[in-house]
Amino acid sequence: MAGDDDANDDWAEAMGEQAASEAQAAGMPSLQEDGDGKKAVDNEKLDVILDIPVSLSMEVGRTQIPIRSLLQLTQGSVIELDRLAGEPLDVMVNGTMIAHGEVVVVNEKYGIRLTDVMSPSERIQKLR
Repeated sequence: MAGDDDANDDWAEAMGEQAASEAQAAGMPSLQEDGDGKKAVDNEKLDVILDIPVSLSMEVGRTQIPIRSLLQLTQGSVIELDRLAGEPLDVMVNGTMIAHGEVVVVNEKYGIRLTDVMSPSERIQKLR
């Protein structure tokens, strides 16, 4: 459908702009030798893992309720979350938070604009 192609083009354009600005800030490691004679990660070796799929999700908030309340939920029920309206969403990769973001709409589809991305060292610390 022509409408779907236009929507995909808009998303591709928005993502392309984002990628272009990020490409200058963070490059892929290249083969380099440090003072100890050890070699840094080679781009070709990174290519092996770059196509591995990961699960990306956005978390609006959390809450805990007893099973009794869960079983009583019906269409139209409201569940209170631990976040205030307007707070940024958590962006999770395989269950680990890597960024915060805000909801955007492009051609009637939801997306997320990243507002704060954790550094790789912060992500590693969260895994420990």
